[in-house]
Amino acid sequence: MIRYYCTAGNGMENFLIKEVKTKLDAEHVSQVPGKVLFSSPSTISRISGLKAAERLFLLLKQDSPLRLSAHTNPAKAASILQSKLLADKNQWISTVMTWSHLQGELAANRNAVQTPNIAQGVKKESEEGKGREEETEGGGKCLAESKKHRCILREEEKGHKRLTSDEQNVTHTPVKKRKTDEDGTNVEKEEPAETRRRREEEAAMALEFNSCGNNGKNLVSSRFDSDKATQELEHSVESFSRTVDEMGKDKTSGNLENVSFRISCKCNGSLSRCLGAQEISKVMGAGVSKLLGWKVDLKNPQLEVNIYLSDDYCLLGIPLTRLPLANRSYIKTTGLRPTVAWAMASLAEIQPGFCVVDPMCGVGTILIEAAQEHKAACFLGVDIDDGQLQKANENITYAELGNRIHLLKASSMALPLPSASVDAVICDLPFGRKFSTRTNMATNLPLILSEMERILRLGGTFIVLLSPQLSCLLKKLLIQKHTGQTSNQEAKFQSELQNCPSSESSAEQQTFPTHPVVGRSRTQEAKLQESLLPSLKHQKTVRVSLGAIDGLIHKYVKTAF
Repeated sequence: MIRYYCTAGNGMENFLIKEVKTKLDAEHVSQVPGKVLFSSPSTISRISGLKAAERLFLLLKQDSPLRLSAHTNPAKAASILQSKLLADKNQWISTVMTWSHLQGELAANRNAVQTPNIAQGVKKESEEGKGREEETEGGGKCLAESKKHRCILREEEKGHKRLTSDEQNVTHTPVKKRKTDEDGTNVEKEEPAETRRRREEEAAMALEFNSCGNNGKNLVSSRFDSDKATQELEHSVESFSRTVDEMGKDKTSGNLENVSFRISCKCNGSLSRCLGAQEISKVMGAGVSKLLGWKVDLKNPQLEVNIYLSDDYCLLGIPLTRLPLANRSYIKTTGLRPTVAWAMASLAEIQPGFCVVDPMCGVGTILIEAAQEHKAACFLGVDIDDGQLQKANENITYAELGNRIHLLKASSMALPLPSASVDAVICDLPFGRKFSTRTNMATNLPLILSEMERILRLGGTFIVLLSPQLSCLLKKLLIQKHTGQTSNQEAKFQSELQNCPSSESSAEQQTFPTHPVVGRSRTQEAKLQESLLPSLKHQKTVRVSLGAIDGLIHKYVKTAF
């Protein structure tokens, strides 16, 4: 059992706790703000595949928080900090040995994954190049003319061999080459007819090849570049593996002088009033260097030690991956944060055979995250924007999910799907910040949600991500529906919206028109007033961080028609 911890965005801790318990058989799971600690016997490849986590660390030390008075001398605070965090030398050594072993496993896994992918990519590129060579018009002409020329030369050679002795009276002007004799004088030597004929054939072939354009040249160049890239990648992996192995040998033998490191610190609470994060990094760096003989390297260290200090906890850890786990290798263009998209898909409780629809799919992040997790379900993405659909198609192709995720251009207010035809609807309604939208979400929210409700089957799940303002508006609309206050609904939408709290600053708040939409018929007015999710039962609401702003994930289950 190895002890780890992961960082998670605000609101994602519970998703991560459930994931480590389900996927990793984790034990001793605990939580501090923004972090989840756990012990697991699983392989590092499975642990590094966590979907709800931001970054993964090997736990070096977990201790009680360090609380100091505001009047504590900085020198005394530094001494207390060093004695608290550097008291156990063996713990540092054994943890770094474990880290080195895990790095070796990660390097081996990367090498095992990349080698077949490289071979497959080179083979595919070679086949494509061969196809281009054969299909290109210029290449076809080149091959045809070359074959024709070779046939002519063969016929001429046969004709030459059939020459009889009485035909040898035909005069041929011999080609003479100038050659320098041993004494330095220039002499002329006659070139044999066979050599001359071979030289002429090679010259003609070279001339025809050059006249065919750059098709062959580009093909050779692309193959050379691919082979070169393959060799560089393999060399890089081998070098990293050797470095890890050497570090492992050094730890086993007790030689720690060759290890380079740096300290990264985040500090708040009472300690931050005595020592800043940079000062703590310097103090801890000097202490570690003195204790273990390691060398400080701020630019390119072999390992990094992260220190988190607050009035609530004290954590030391070593990152296990260079890139965050939230960076998905199978997504080309990012939209919604992948961890949040995965959380929304997990709330939908997708089962084998389910049909899942995203009525505002954007670049397809939610669908890709759901399809990666649930192999036996089918997915449909709908969007009205051609640009977003194009990016979604590129992402789906990049993730190799084209046979399981389909795309459709349509409006979310008029979905071309039968009623009660899908098992789950998962949707991130655009906030109008990262991607602009022509649809006024505040005005059309009831119509959009009612259309999603219509296509959902009985017992189906509806997951929607809304901004704090839209969430407040939805809550007020539902209250009005249940209390029977249906008069003058549309005029109230905007006034209610202005009173809703938001996590954004006033300068960044989402703005909507304050006037009602003109030109709506009485039938549309009636539909607007009645489309307030009458058959959906609220299950839960989770507030999650989206970076600069927060979002609220709402879960509903359809209980009636």
